[in-house]
Amino acid sequence: MVGRPPETEIVIRAKRGDADAYEALLRMHEHIAFRTAYAIVGSAADAEEVTQEAFVKAYNALPRFRTGSPFRPWLLRIVANEARNRRRTLGRRAHLLSRAADEAASGDPARSPEAEFVDAERRDELFAALARLSDDERTAIVARYFIGLTDEETAAALGVRRGAVKMRIHRALEHLRHELGVADA
Repeated sequence: MVGRPPETEIVIRAKRGDADAYEALLRMHEHIAFRTAYAIVGSAADAEEVTQEAFVKAYNALPRFRTGSPFRPWLLRIVANEARNRRRTLGRRAHLLSRAADEAASGDPARSPEAEFVDAERRDELFAALARLSDDERTAIVARYFIGLTDEETAAALGVRRGAVKMRIHRALEHLRHELGVADA
């Protein structure tokens, strides 16, 4: 396919100091990086700052990036670490992700006020239960289900083995089922 070079070639060019190549890498991953940061800090403004800081840190760490490894999980790990640092620094512990679920898909039919109220109530219960999970469990759930990373990408982004991700997700889902009063499926 003629056009955009494979990501590995872009990474190699970026590691050699090609600013355009690094910018291309960031454009490829900026949306998922912002979503990752937003999911952790819960604020669009903070997520934007976290994303920018993570991009600078990633640029400075680029010489240490192993060529041939997937770039996205490596970058998302930096973003997630920056976001956790920001959340700790600002003392943000409650209501993670409260705005993320408010985004409705365009073109959806209008919903009744009653349905909106019930959905908002369920969402609030879910976010409250998520806030009570451990940081490890919450981050695994956010990466896997809210952001849509695979188990492998989640493991790489969190810097743990795939088995650890599966265990964290399993425990988190058990805790959420218990908190929300949902029977095992």
